[in-house]
Amino acid sequence: MTPTLIVVGVLAVVVLVIIAKTAVVVPQQYAYVVERLGKFHAVLEAGFHILLPFIDVIRYRHELKERAIDIPEQTCITRDNVSVGIDGVLYLKVLNPQRASYGVNDYVYALMQLAQTTLRSEIGKIDLDRTFEERTNINAAVVSELDKASEPWGVKVLRYEIKNITPPRDILNAMEKQMRAEREKRAMILTSEGERDAAINNAEGQKQQVIKASEATKQQRINEAEGQAAAIRAVATATAEGLRSVASAVVDRGGMEAMQLRVAENYLQKFGELANSSDTTLVVPANVADVAGMVSMVTNFIKTNK
Repeated sequence: MTPTLIVVGVLAVVVLVIIAKTAVVVPQQYAYVVERLGKFHAVLEAGFHILLPFIDVIRYRHELKERAIDIPEQTCITRDNVSVGIDGVLYLKVLNPQRASYGVNDYVYALMQLAQTTLRSEIGKIDLDRTFEERTNINAAVVSELDKASEPWGVKVLRYEIKNITPPRDILNAMEKQMRAEREKRAMILTSEGERDAAINNAEGQKQQVIKASEATKQQRINEAEGQAAAIRAVATATAEGLRSVASAVVDRGGMEAMQLRVAENYLQKFGELANSSDTTLVVPANVADVAGMVSMVTNFIKTNK
């Protein structure tokens, strides 16, 4: 190999190295921080860029997409001195690559530590029974504190979600017993309310039944009274009609004699019935056999009251 070829080969290698050092392609949703002679120079966004060889250096590479960071489980103490294990997930996004590079050494580690300390502080403000129902408020409080701290770092904390809350085994057993007691209590309350409603419905039904029965009895008595009144009126009307007919017959020719004969017959008939009764004691006047006198007395009464 001639010296000329060696020189050409060396030059080709140098050119390739220079091209590799100067030509940079930044992928989408990434940002590269470039330093020139050890000092911040620029932030390269997605696309093709040319750097000065041996002068410009890509010092940091940042992903601009939203990231989910798992927060390991830690032990927190509630206000009522109960230790619980809590883990979570932190969602963040780099907004300013320059601040994320020079504002903090490792923003992911810093935010994880800050999330754990903030969570311990928030859990210490509430009782164990409220930790499960206050998840939303706890998450919001953690995000608020982290967002304040991460703003100088060029990082935006979007969300924090508690994944699991694990109380000690004895606390879990006590909570299960409490829940079982609450369910039994609710069941007893529902049963008693059902029995109460059934008793009220039965009493209301009996009340309506009594009311209907009394109304039916009332209507029955009204109907019977109206029927009896109608019967009395009918009897009275028939009696009046009969008396008028008798009166008319008496004033006719031969009517008086017929009336006298009828009175005599009735008198003898009734007197005979009394005399034939074995268990009847009679006290009769001296002229009881004077039928003609009795008929004459009735006749005189009728003539007088015409």
